[in-house]
Amino acid sequence: MRRQVEFEIAALAAGEISGSLNRAALGEVFQFTGFLARRNRNSKSVVFHIVEFGPVASVQD
Repeated sequence: MRRQVEFEIAALAAGEISGSLNRAALGEVFQFTGFLARRNRNSKSVVFHIVEFGPVASVQD
């Protein structure tokens, strides 16, 4: 059974990827690859670290 899930999470892009992300067009749909890590050593909250991203060709409902 397919389901659509939506949520918000803090994200971080560093180095060269941050420049590419900064030039990305607003309103476009992208697919991100990365990993989750604690905000800091003692934190229970997580941050999504973006490693790469690219446009999504088409969005299926």
